[in-house]
Amino acid sequence: MTAKTQAKAKSLKPVGVLTFFGMTVALVSSVRNIPDVAATGWTMFFYMLVATLLFALPITLMSGEFAGMFPRAGGPELWVTNSLSPRWGFVTSWLLWVQMFPGMVMVASVVSPLVAVTIGDPHLGSNSMFTLICILVTYWTITILNLFFDMARIGGRIGVILGLYLPVAFLVILGIVALFKVGIKADGYLGSGQITHDAVRTGSVGRLLVPFSSKSVSTLAFFSSIVFIYTGIEMSSVYIPRLKKPAKTYIRGIFMALIFMFSFNTLLAFVTADVIPLGTIDLNNIAQAPVIILKILGLPTWLGNVFAASVLIGVIVQLSAWASGPSKTITDSARRGLYPARLRFWKTNQFDIAPTVLLTQATVISFFALIFILIPGVNNAFLLLVTATAIIYIVVYVLMAIGILRLRSTKPTLKRTFHMGNTHLAWTVMVVFLITVLASSIATLWYQGWTNAFIILAITVVLSVAPLIIYRIRKPSWLSDVTRELGEQDADQEPTSQPSAQSSSQPVTAPPTPVR
Repeated sequence: MTAKTQAKAKSLKPVGVLTFFGMTVALVSSVRNIPDVAATGWTMFFYMLVATLLFALPITLMSGEFAGMFPRAGGPELWVTNSLSPRWGFVTSWLLWVQMFPGMVMVASVVSPLVAVTIGDPHLGSNSMFTLICILVTYWTITILNLFFDMARIGGRIGVILGLYLPVAFLVILGIVALFKVGIKADGYLGSGQITHDAVRTGSVGRLLVPFSSKSVSTLAFFSSIVFIYTGIEMSSVYIPRLKKPAKTYIRGIFMALIFMFSFNTLLAFVTADVIPLGTIDLNNIAQAPVIILKILGLPTWLGNVFAASVLIGVIVQLSAWASGPSKTITDSARRGLYPARLRFWKTNQFDIAPTVLLTQATVISFFALIFILIPGVNNAFLLLVTATAIIYIVVYVLMAIGILRLRSTKPTLKRTFHMGNTHLAWTVMVVFLITVLASSIATLWYQGWTNAFIILAITVVLSVAPLIIYRIRKPSWLSDVTRELGEQDADQEPTSQPSAQSSSQPVTAPPTPVR
């Protein structure tokens, strides 16, 4: 840790285990993946357990070790740069940007059913053309707003309250009441495999809870989308320099957060799976279960319209804040000469946003949105997008895992504020993690069908190879051109924003949390 970083960490109030627990939960909490979990029925417990112990836990362990060695801002890009090479660090930065292309389309698709419920026509939300129009209108609107307003600051708190706290409170309170009133509904995703005394006596409960029976094996198509729930949890490690007793506080806070996230997601998914009739779940419709719950409890149906409208506002505001986040890493890369100066990715406005980056990503996202009319069925298209987003992000985690193991060999004496254990344990944890992500990816692709698998793999390969090509063909003139352009700006330009050859391989900001 540098002297400057140490001084900054000491000047901030130390973070205790409960505060760190809250920070970690805030990074990964979302309700948009609840329908994916609910669609797996009783096997949700298996998937969530695997995702928590064999995916999220290893990520937090290696991220904690990384952050202890490299406490500067930069996150995965900095870690991969220092453990593998600047080239792979650039690939990481690129992937953290492009994962939002399918990811933002996936999140924006939530708008269409919310609009449909708000106006009192729920069936309109499953129309592919209506979904496409909602995505395009929503994303281009928030892109334009981000060009003229500081949406990240304006919408942060409102988006969290309406897009997260409101639906969670609704589902937890009314959902549990509905569960006690009707029990396990025979026509729901849980009733189709209802645990009975006979099931316990005959030993069939195990087959019900794991996805290896003939009835539940198809739920493997949701494996990667459930794993995706925990993407972004690695950024909790950036708080390590501020923790009281870093090693103990970090591991305690992480275990508390993982237990909470497991309980949080399974509870909401359980309530959702119980009330929605089997085979009718809309993966992009987080208002579907609340509307049904209102009918079960005999409450006014207009509450569903109000609920959908409130969550709609929250989702749009959250999207507005997320739209600008990834552009900052691309701007930093451009200022280090990793993109041609003529693209003007380096030039920012008064809100520190690069307009050309925002417009570029909006254009690419518009093309990705066409998947909703090219792929039959909104559910099919939604599952394809969330899987593509998850697998792109998994590539980043694979690079991190390889990097952490390499550092064990190349820099064994480097000071580690937190470490996951001895080298043998580290290898065991990372090998189990790599097997988990490989198995989940293969299973998901296999049970989504050849067409979806081909499209997902094509998206992943193209987006993963592109940065390698860009890095290979980069020219020294890119850096000199950017340096000259920055030098010609107004005299009040911040000196630290000007790149230098010495810093060309070092990221300067932490990457954004992935879209959900």
